[in-house]
Amino acid sequence: MLERLNQFERGVYYVLIILLAGVIFFAVLELIWLLVEGLILDITYRLDNHEILNVFGFFLLILIGIELLDTIKAYITKHEIHVEVIVLLAIIAVARKIILLDPLSADVMSGAVELPLIGLGAIVISLAAAYYLIKKAGVTT
Repeated sequence: MLERLNQFERGVYYVLIILLAGVIFFAVLELIWLLVEGLILDITYRLDNHEILNVFGFFLLILIGIELLDTIKAYITKHEIHVEVIVLLAIIAVARKIILLDPLSADVMSGAVELPLIGLGAIVISLAAAYYLIKKAGVTT
């Protein structure tokens, strides 16, 4: 019974890897299309501010996907969860959220987003502290 459960679990991991690889592939294609459209097809040959933020968002999203793929792959091959990679993944995700915040939006200008920004700051500090402690302890799994 346990062997069948382990086979099912491995099958689910392989399906997740295939699906995640497909998502990453299409995200890279969309990033390429955004760059081509913004730099070549547009007659100004430059990216506007919102287009640059969009490109940065896609770039960081692709990095998150690749790190997730690496984490699943490491778990399948070694049956280990790399805590350092998970914390770095969380840092990248929070950094993506912070980078994509529009400083000129009405909420930011009115001061209505102070509490979420304080929360994001607390998350960044916590994740940085966790990463520091992991590196200091030499933990890799």
